[in-house]
This record gives sequence, C-alpha cells and structure tokens, in this order.
Amino acid sequence: MGGIMYIVLLCCLSTMWVVQGEDPYLFFTWDVTYGTLSPLGVPEQVILINGQFPGPNINSTSNNNVVVNVFNNLDEPLLFHWNGIQQRKNSWQDGVPGTTCPILPGTNFTYKFQVKDQIGSYFYYPSIGMQRASGGFGGLRVNSRLLIPVPYPDPEDDYTVLIGDWYTKSHSALSKFLDSGRSLGRPEGVLLNGKSAKGDGKDEPLFTMKPGKTYKYRICNVGLKNSLNFRIQDHPMKLVEMEGSHVVQNTYDSLDLHVGQCFSVLVVADKEPKDYYMVASTRFTKTILTGKGIMRYANGKGPASPEIPEAPVGWAWSLNQFRSFRWNLTASAARPNPQGSYHYGQINITRTIKLINTVSRGSDKLRYAFNGVSHIDTETPLKLAEYFEMADKVFKYNIISDSPSHDVGNTLIIQPNVLNITFRTFVEIIFENPEKSIQSFHLDGYSFFLVAIEPGTWSPEKRKNYNLLDAVSRHTVQVFPKSWAAIMLTFDNAGMWNVRSELAENRYLGQQLYISVQSPERSLRDEYNIPEGDACLLCGAVKGLPKKKLYSGF
Repeated sequence: MGGIMYIVLLCCLSTMWVVQGEDPYLFFTWDVTYGTLSPLGVPEQVILINGQFPGPNINSTSNNNVVVNVFNNLDEPLLFHWNGIQQRKNSWQDGVPGTTCPILPGTNFTYKFQVKDQIGSYFYYPSIGMQRASGGFGGLRVNSRLLIPVPYPDPEDDYTVLIGDWYTKSHSALSKFLDSGRSLGRPEGVLLNGKSAKGDGKDEPLFTMKPGKTYKYRICNVGLKNSLNFRIQDHPMKLVEMEGSHVVQNTYDSLDLHVGQCFSVLVVADKEPKDYYMVASTRFTKTILTGKGIMRYANGKGPASPEIPEAPVGWAWSLNQFRSFRWNLTASAARPNPQGSYHYGQINITRTIKLINTVSRGSDKLRYAFNGVSHIDTETPLKLAEYFEMADKVFKYNIISDSPSHDVGNTLIIQPNVLNITFRTFVEIIFENPEKSIQSFHLDGYSFFLVAIEPGTWSPEKRKNYNLLDAVSRHTVQVFPKSWAAIMLTFDNAGMWNVRSELAENRYLGQQLYISVQSPERSLRDEYNIPEGDACLLCGAVKGLPKKKLYSGF
C-alpha cells in the first residue's frame, strides 16, 4: 500500500513539475481593418489593428510564448512579420512571403512563436507588398527575466517611439506607382507614433514624465525610405540597448536611426518642468522633412520652445557615430553569462559572400537586385516547396556568385533568388553599395556581428580593420553611399530566412533573397516539423497535400 501511495505521489509531483515548468503564454486577438485618418492633415486610408494606429504593443519577457490570432478584414491577403525576432528553428512563423502563405480576406490565422534570448526592442509590420506604407505596424519588446539583471536601474516607465517617413497616398496607390516603373519619390512628412505635432498649443503629449525620474524610450525607424535623426529638446540620451544587445552606455545629443533599426535610451527628467519636443528629421535628403511630438513633464507649465535643435549634416557624421557603438562585454545576456563570452573574432571563416546592391533602369522599368538577380515571390512559398521536396519545380539554389564582378549590374535577371548555406558554418557577408544613396539591409532569423563599415570597395586586406572584439550583435546594417559593410555570423538556425533591403521600394522591386539553412540530420533538435492542421496554411503547388513529418525526435 505504501509503495502504491509513493508511486501516486511521484506521478502527481511529476505532473505539477510539467505544468509549472512550461513558459508563460501571452494571447492576443487582432482585428485588422481599414480606417480613415489624417496623420498629416490629409484624409487617407490606413491599416488599423483593433482600431489602433499604430497597432498595440506586444510586451513580452524572454522565453514567453506569444500567440496572436489575426482576423483579416482587409480586402486583400495579409501577413505579419516580427522584425528582428529570431524564431529559433521556426521559420514557419516568420511571416514573409517566402516562408508563409498569406491570410486570405475574411479569414483568420494564429501565429505562435517563442521569444528567446534577445532582450530588447523590435517591431512588427504587414509584410506583403507595400502594406506597411498604410500602417499595421507596432512595437514589440522582450524584457529580461527577473533572474537576469540588466546593466542599469529599472526606469520609472518604458515607452515605445515609432518614427518613420510617411506618404499620404495609400499603399495600393504606391504599389501601382512602382509597378509602372517609377520611383516613390519624396514622402510628405515624418510621424512619431502616427502623429506630427502642429505646435499650435493644442497638441496632446505622446509621453509624460515625473520630475527627477529616469525613463526608457525604445525608438524604432518603421518608415519606408529615409534614415532619420532623433533628438529631444535639452535632453541628452544614454544609449543602453540596440536590436537585442546591451551596448556600452555612451550619451548622445541625437541618434541616427536607419530604416528598420531600433535603439533604447535612458532619459532623465531633470530640466524645467514644461513641454519639450521630440524631433525626427530626414537625413541625407535635399529637402529636410521634420516630425515632432510633445514630451510633457507632469504638472509642468509652459509650451515647448519653437527652437528645434538642429540635426547633423552629412553621412560621415553618421559613420563616426556608428563607430562609437560597442557591445557591452560585461553585461549579462538573456542567459546569466556575459554577452562577450562568445568570441566571434576567433572563429575561422568558412565562406565569404559578397552582395552588391545593383539597380536597373532600363526599358523604363526600375528594378533593384543583389548581384544582378532581382527576386520575385512565388505562388508557393519557398520554404513549403523545399519541405515538400518539390523545390526544383519552384526555384533554383545559388544562382548568384559569392564573388561577383563589379559590372554585375549591367545585366539583370528576374527570378527567385535562394542561397544554400551549410548548417552551423561561420560565414562572412559583405554588402557593397556603389550607389549615391544610403542603403539599409536586414537578415531574418539571426543576429550578426557588424564588424566594419567603410568607404570604397571591399577586398580581403580590409579584414585588418575589422572589430573582432566588441562589435554589436544586431540584425540590421546600414551601408553608406559608395561604401561597404561586413558582417559575420554562425548559421545555426535551420530554416528559410529572408535577406532584404529595408527600403520598401527596393525590396518591393526585387532587392531581397532567401537563405536556406538545412539540418543534415533532420532532427527536431535543429528544426521544428511543419505545424499541424490550421497552424500552417498551405497554398500554391502544395495546397491540399498531406503534411509530412520529415524530422525525427531528439
């Protein structure tokens, strides 16, 4: 009898452990609709989430399971992408056309993913066509677990600031503009959290601060085209985090944020209690567009000064600011070990891939490309075609060279662009920009070490200038005009991952590719099986096929 009771008790304890040991779940239901707003004083169609523009913040903690049930009440297909969230072993949930079937109008789909070891600031947005130009974006933060300290005291409050250039035309009108072969041209303004203060004394504050307290601001450039300089009247900013990494805490009067990038800063409310302007203005443009938002002191008296602090001039200033960014080697990561314990500079490079930004303006049709290949999305998502073992019917691997010549842009090919990279290899990628305009590039599924940005063209001798000690681990890289940038990373996250220009026009017109990273062991240790039932939509050539479990257990 005693033995039976012992077994029952042991089973109960085991069950309790399983229940208590599972990471918490966060559930969201989103109703995505059109609405009419006037962010710049002109009525226009915008994309709303639960009636909000921008959309609601996702406030998560490391290891949380995030479940988002999306009801698509637009009149067109919809996808959401979680910009910078690495989706370990789970490119099924990445939400870009190369991995995921769209949510059709009048239907719903539930995303489920786990935020892992990337404490920091991110954002989400609709990834089909030019939909991001009409909204549908919002902040996504990953907080540290209580077990893991951050390298600064807890702020009084934590605010998200989404800045971006803005067009008054709808996303469908902008798509037609690009389809006709023309460029987008100049935006009409700059928004901060979907607004731009008029300065007429009637503006409501975006944020309120208590005198003497310290606040954290998570700033993301969610725009389409322009790098932006962000600053706050009379308030210096201490940079503490960048795209999921704690950084050396330098103080800045202003910060350049290129498209797709997110920074976190600490601001102390130690000035005269009144209103102050937050300012975001375009960089590297002939005509400077400026957006403003009110930051108000609680019980403060007096309007913000009309004298706006000036932005820096020239891209050399921005390059020098980039060189001041350093990884905080003593801060703990999402696990209780220092960030700098990963000695990336001591790993042998197994492959070097050069991606040259190429542009074709021939035949009155504007196209952008990597190494002369301009990507087009396929009816069957690339990941699904690969998983169902029919990739050869949808695309070809490695149609671009790792070492292209500099005249590669003279001829341009339009077709799906997919690179195959060996699992768990350490790879160097060079982005070269021969154009006169700044570029911004992003890699899904990974963080990489941005080891150098320099003028000119890259050669192997340039490696002597790499930062092999404390380059910041991040997921977006800007490349200045007539310049190059080098990143290094281990491709240890199996799946199909997007590399793209963060400039919406460039991406829409072909400047993107996909990287296939396949586990040779086909083990669940390396990649999840395709989600069952309605948890993964099927479309194109794989629609209606039975789902196969290709991966075995641990």
